[in-house]
Amino acid sequence: MNFIEEMKWRGMIHDIMPGTEDQLNNGMTVGYIGFDPTADSLHIGSLVQIMTLIHFQRAGHKPIALLGGATGMVGDPSGKSQERNLLKKKELESNLLAVKKQLEKFLDFTCGENSAEVVNNYDWYKSFSFLDFIRDVGKHITLSYMLAKDSVKSRMETGISFTEFSYQLVQGYDFYWLYKNKQCKVQLGGSDQWGNIVCGTEFIRRKDGGEAFAVTTPLIQKADGTKFGKTEEGNIWLDSKRTTPYKFYQYWINSSDIDAEKYIKIFTLKPQN
Repeated sequence: MNFIEEMKWRGMIHDIMPGTEDQLNNGMTVGYIGFDPTADSLHIGSLVQIMTLIHFQRAGHKPIALLGGATGMVGDPSGKSQERNLLKKKELESNLLAVKKQLEKFLDFTCGENSAEVVNNYDWYKSFSFLDFIRDVGKHITLSYMLAKDSVKSRMETGISFTEFSYQLVQGYDFYWLYKNKQCKVQLGGSDQWGNIVCGTEFIRRKDGGEAFAVTTPLIQKADGTKFGKTEEGNIWLDSKRTTPYKFYQYWINSSDIDAEKYIKIFTLKPQN
């Protein structure tokens, strides 16, 4: 199975960095997606990225799910019009455990060299001082480069804190850490993450002279213009305690014919032929 070809026919590629397909065709590659534990369950918007990791693994590559024990304390400004509320440490730890259990239901952790792996970026940030960070990371990325990112530009008028402004550096260092310690060459994610992801590939290039790659998926929109994964009651969650199996089933059954065709490609493993 060719990962890029599989993703293309399913309509799951928005951006791809030049050279990525060659990298993936040269043998097993390690790739990752980050999940910030902002709740004690992922929702069906996150399911797009879970399916991406499933296809990545089925194509013979090694998927890493990065849980943002550190980045969850900061808050990603991508796609947000206002500042996020910061989570308390105890709540964050509870969310991390819950999300990890959910991911273990989807990925194969016992299949040899391309077994899935879950990592927590708090493990490498807990002993990383602020002064070390701005010297070892901030020195390599210019202010003009950071200001050019859509996630920052869209917030310049309404306001963005230094905390959220610095998020792209933190995510960029995550990619670098995985590149150095897990031989990770590819970061995957939603199209709203492109700016953060290429900050990582740029940091790897400037810091180490290394080469890394990126693939993003499009943000899903419903045919009627309403937000995917939302109902009058709120998000559709993957945890049955938050969204009952009946409501979960009804959400998909009530999809329009146009959306249903798209959803079958994205959210199932049905083959093209």
